[in-house]
Amino acid sequence: MKKNILITGVAGFIGSKVAARFKKENYNIFGVDDLSTGSLKNIPKGIKFIKADISNKKAINLLPKECYQILHLAGQSSGEISFEDPINDLNKNTSSTLNLIDYGIKKKVKLFLYASSMSVYGKLLKKKANEQDVCEPLSCYGVSKLTSEKYLKLFCKKLPFIGLRMFNVYGPGQNMNNLKQGMVSIYLAQALKNKKIIIKGSLNRVRDFIFIDDVVDAWFKASLLKKNLNQNINIGSGIPTSVKELVELITHKIKKTNFLIVKGTKGDQDFICSNNKLSKKIFNKKEFISLDLGLDKFIHFLNKYR
Repeated sequence: MKKNILITGVAGFIGSKVAARFKKENYNIFGVDDLSTGSLKNIPKGIKFIKADISNKKAINLLPKECYQILHLAGQSSGEISFEDPINDLNKNTSSTLNLIDYGIKKKVKLFLYASSMSVYGKLLKKKANEQDVCEPLSCYGVSKLTSEKYLKLFCKKLPFIGLRMFNVYGPGQNMNNLKQGMVSIYLAQALKNKKIIIKGSLNRVRDFIFIDDVVDAWFKASLLKKNLNQNINIGSGIPTSVKELVELITHKIKKTNFLIVKGTKGDQDFICSNNKLSKKIFNKKEFISLDLGLDKFIHFLNKYR
């Protein structure tokens, strides 16, 4: 008998890709999304779709009566937008998690996989982020993600969990119309449309870019874990890349593109890169798709389908 998997944020970038992988592995998938930012066209075929906002307690009644695992990827995912409406950010990211924790305990769910973020770390002084570091978020978004992690830890005896602290995920399927979330997709969207990249902040900022295929692989391997539970794991390439290096790669690949530097975004991180030794060990991961190759794949996809 196929096991029921609940995937929230199934119409979004990462959620839809994760759902496609689990569908391929022959799970019975219930997908939830409120379609506030996601799109129906992203949802893989053969998934039982539930249109609902899980930050609303009543929406939990729409979820399946039996559930083996919860993969919680729904939420508000922009640090910049989180300052515009902190209460909405709290509801979408933390209230939704609490509702699903309650559901998971009642349904005796075996494992809760949570989409956390590098934003929980806050300001790091040119040091790779380790899972044991003290977290001091710089944005409302980071606070809501960290709070959800703490709630999961609080209830882990009744509901085992893994928090996946994802770094700068990019690749085919990203929302190219959202210019407030996803550095790579923002810059590519601007380069392809206007031949001009607007950079909010210093070229010396450092990020850890990880291609979507590597992220999906981590989610699936995390779902198979029987030990090493009840902890947070960095999901990043472990390679620090400056904004300057990223822009140089893009302008080399998309000719006649220039850039303009403007004022930075509130709550932005100057340096963030993962220490990914734990994930490489737990998931037996040796290699990641390079940024150079990942950009080629992404640009090829955009040129083919836009």
